[in-house]
Amino acid sequence: MDTEAQPTERDRSSRPEPVAAEGRSRFALVSRITDWLPGGWISVTMLLSLVFLLILNAFVAQPFQIPSGSMENGLRIGDRVLVNKLAYRFGAEPRRGDVVVFDGTGYFGNADYIKRVVGVGGDRVVCCDKEGRIEVNGRSVDESSFLHPGDSPSTVSFHVVVPDGTLFVLGDHRSDSSDSRDHLGSPGGGMVPVSDVIGRADWIVWPAGHWIRIGRPSAYARVPAAGGAHG
Repeated sequence: MDTEAQPTERDRSSRPEPVAAEGRSRFALVSRITDWLPGGWISVTMLLSLVFLLILNAFVAQPFQIPSGSMENGLRIGDRVLVNKLAYRFGAEPRRGDVVVFDGTGYFGNADYIKRVVGVGGDRVVCCDKEGRIEVNGRSVDESSFLHPGDSPSTVSFHVVVPDGTLFVLGDHRSDSSDSRDHLGSPGGGMVPVSDVIGRADWIVWPAGHWIRIGRPSAYARVPAAGGAHG
């Protein structure tokens, strides 16, 4: 008679399942990190959150503080806008009326600037028509919905054709804005390379009472494409 004890089903089920060595090593590594850092899990969570915010700031969205009154009344000094850095990353191009933030190093000044796009590559931008309005591709643009009260569209006359891959930009507060008009004789002719655009300003996020989406005005909707310019 075989006297060797045979494990019953209950004996087998009561034994703990072995933990994979890989799982133990990963858990041990995290435990060592939390033990090493002051604050333990709280510090790890804060560090991961910081890394996430840095990645978000670098590739997705970035806050930008308005440094001057050149975009009043829509954007006031001290306002913080959220810049969409993905707006032009996947084949999309800046459009007339967009408010963009760009790096002006080398042609505007060694800083970031925020202006409104008035002309894109191929556009003919003229100031001004008989009623004092800016023309784009032969179509007069009514800027009254965003132009600073009391300002004229421009006190400087110009007639430019925007080179491909660049933008002609103006501030909404024309009498207090250094923009493409002021750099027509500078390197680049006052044009902003699309490659230097950091992103599109989509929201005012601070102060809380001024929270609003920055839309594209309808004033440019009737402007024909560069190839359809007339007049």
